[in-house]
Amino acid sequence: MENHKTKIWIDLDNSPHVPFFRPIIDALEKKGYAVTITIRDNAQTSELARLFKVPHVKIGKHYGKNKIIKVLGTLLRMAQLFPHILKEKPALALSHGSRSQILVAKALRIPSIGIGDYEHAKGFFFSDWVLVPDVIQASSFSVSKDRVLTYPGIKEDVYVPFFQPDPSILAEFNVPDKNLLTVIRPPATEAHYHNPESEVLFKTVIDYFAEKNNITMVLLPRYTKQTHEIKSAYKALVERGTMIIPEKVYDGLNLIWFSDFVVSGGGTMNREAAALHVPVYSIFRGTIGAVDRYLSQTDRLVLLESVEDVRNKIKVEKRNRPEHPAKMDNTTLKSIVDSINKIWGATHGA
Repeated sequence: MENHKTKIWIDLDNSPHVPFFRPIIDALEKKGYAVTITIRDNAQTSELARLFKVPHVKIGKHYGKNKIIKVLGTLLRMAQLFPHILKEKPALALSHGSRSQILVAKALRIPSIGIGDYEHAKGFFFSDWVLVPDVIQASSFSVSKDRVLTYPGIKEDVYVPFFQPDPSILAEFNVPDKNLLTVIRPPATEAHYHNPESEVLFKTVIDYFAEKNNITMVLLPRYTKQTHEIKSAYKALVERGTMIIPEKVYDGLNLIWFSDFVVSGGGTMNREAAALHVPVYSIFRGTIGAVDRYLSQTDRLVLLESVEDVRNKIKVEKRNRPEHPAKMDNTTLKSIVDSINKIWGATHGA
């Protein structure tokens, strides 16, 4: 198939999409596709794009948690995307559930692929094709079953095989040798799926760890507002070094690898830890998706469902960390790229 002139538009609208798409971009370019990349200024997406050397055009931003303003923000970003995409003329649109991209693609009659790993997200309604982990049922989506393709494993299996640990991060944080290190990701308080119970669990976790004298907490807030709120609420912990809030963006996998356990209110960091076989505890209290149920059932993720679970289920202990992560193949990456290639063929009669 001659596809060297085919251009694929990838839209990165949240920070986890950057490491996920980095190897996909490389693989597509090796197959002869041209790739044009837009990003939304949301969480640490811009900073991560620079860290992972992803060439991009920044268009639009995040508009907070108010539902009406969210909708207006999506429409505004659509208007901002139109001129750029009309100039680029991509033949295929690809994202991890970017609403703005999917709607622009629909308006311009560009076939779209919505990749996802959480069937309760609302970004798939207008995608022409859906690509998800094989533990998710095709019936979960509004598109016809023949338009739902699956891949083995979880999305984090796409990029974890390329991870190389960098121990210099421990010196940067100056963590005492006797201390346990935990990485904590607060709940996504501005997401449409947020449940306030997650905030209760988050506070319980911080208070529980603060009682101990041998835990260093690395907090990774999602938004500038959330950073200010946490620094204000836990000023004493920050001042004495018990809580560290990094001033710059780090590779999340590296932080996870050198931690003894992880606590997160969101899906990606939980699943990254599971992929690296690092003990991980979820304080996410939205509707649990098939991927997290699968990881919980296979003892790769512990779901914390109550305040009592924080003290009863978290194993506050040193991890016996191997020198290197277990070797993984690139089956998941290959499957996703093959599916994109297949969809390209189906939509353009190749």
